[in-house]
Amino acid sequence: MMIFGPAVDVRPLFPRERQAMLALLRSLEPADWARATVCPGWDVHDVAGHVLNDYLRRLSGGRDGHTGAVFADDETLPAYLARTNDEFVRAGRQLSPRLLIELLEHTGPSLDALWAARDLEGPAGLNVSWAATDVESPAWLDIGREYTEFWVHQQQVRDAVGRPGATEPALMAPVLDLFARALPHTLRAHDRPEDTAVVLDVPGPAGGRWSAVRRAGRWRMAAPEGDAAARVTMDQDTFWRLATRGLSTDEARARSRTSGDAELTAAMTTLLAVVA
Repeated sequence: MMIFGPAVDVRPLFPRERQAMLALLRSLEPADWARATVCPGWDVHDVAGHVLNDYLRRLSGGRDGHTGAVFADDETLPAYLARTNDEFVRAGRQLSPRLLIELLEHTGPSLDALWAARDLEGPAGLNVSWAATDVESPAWLDIGREYTEFWVHQQQVRDAVGRPGATEPALMAPVLDLFARALPHTLRAHDRPEDTAVVLDVPGPAGGRWSAVRRAGRWRMAAPEGDAAARVTMDQDTFWRLATRGLSTDEARARSRTSGDAELTAAMTTLLAVVA
């Protein structure tokens, strides 16, 4: 059942995003590596270590079939990810900034090759739970989720050290497009008549317009056939920060314009495109 809308192929963008990240990291002064980021308890060094963890984890599992760390008794997915991510980051504090950069540069092309070999319409290596929990994700959405994570972590480093973001439309627009695919899951608790539609407008060079429609008992990414029952407009900076909890829902709502069904607009402004 395809509820996610048309595929987005971000595979050509991984080297470009990584080169921007590596150039940023190479430009940092020693004191910059200790600057706090929006990630609780993590400084710039920790975020770079976490990105390396993502590279190694996906290569180990997707290429080599290694199962990795196991869930503890009664551990939820968010708790498991928080624990295993923190374990790697803590261990990674022993690595020098230079070595972190070298490891990212060395392992990145292997990860690119892993994505290049995947059938975009085939099953995901890992389901994208923020897009659906009861429908298997396609590979393009899984790969896209990884791209958004790398891009967001780069922005978090840039914010921490006061550098402009890698926000050119070629790199940023696919992130916003993929985050918008969380709309059906965001609205899942709200039953509405058949063909009820919502519209999300994100003005800006990297922005766009996305809609979700209630059809066959669930919300799905689709073009509306009539007027939207609810509409939310927010700028591109607000949208990606809301989706990754860089802004609270209250802050995002204060920076947005809404109209129509208040329950639906309230739900749309809780959109989350990370596991939490």
